[in-house]
Amino acid sequence: MIGYYVLAAAVFLVSMYVSNKLKSKFKKYSEIKLQNGLSGREIAEKMLADNGILDVKVTSVSGMLTDHYNPANKTVNLSEGVYNQRNAAAAAVAAHECGHAVQHATAYSWLQLRSKIVPAVGISSKLSNIVIMVGLVLSASGTALGSGIFLIGILLFAVTTAFAFITLPVEFDASNRALAWLEKEKMVTTNEYDGAKDALKWAARTYVVAALGSLATLLYFVSMFMGRR
Repeated sequence: MIGYYVLAAAVFLVSMYVSNKLKSKFKKYSEIKLQNGLSGREIAEKMLADNGILDVKVTSVSGMLTDHYNPANKTVNLSEGVYNQRNAAAAAVAAHECGHAVQHATAYSWLQLRSKIVPAVGISSKLSNIVIMVGLVLSASGTALGSGIFLIGILLFAVTTAFAFITLPVEFDASNRALAWLEKEKMVTTNEYDGAKDALKWAARTYVVAALGSLATLLYFVSMFMGRR
């Protein structure tokens, strides 16, 4: 189990680095004021309208970098640092979340797949670690049932890993849609566009790190299981 803790620590440190980098980038590009004077809310509403989406509401939520699109009630939820702000970072985030709304409206296949497995992921994320630990304890005590339980835990964890990788094309596509719209509609200047692009690049990297960390952990558990056979 020492190897697991070392791996977990390494993933945690990389994740913290990327997360802190994202926050610093967001702060940096929050200082680049939009020449068009539009707020994050106004950016979002225009992108939705330009894509013919009239049934999605733009709302404000508390917190920092808590922005998200909710397909269940069709709302683009923008954080306090985006909703009323008029800068490159706010424009990037607002347009990105609207990118998800466009995906939903156009039945983007990866988003549909991710939505379908959300219930399974919810169960797997709650049970996988518990089942794995029980399996390991029973295996260590010499109980034959331990290996079977351990395998079930690994399969549950594999569902969360698959979800992390399915999320990648969804996030990258939303960013691509956002940047394409910002440029096509001339919503930002060249300097503002570069800032928005860089901010979204670091946001995407948080998902990449999460996916790779999950895969590394999964492979570690698989190697443990194979070593016990």
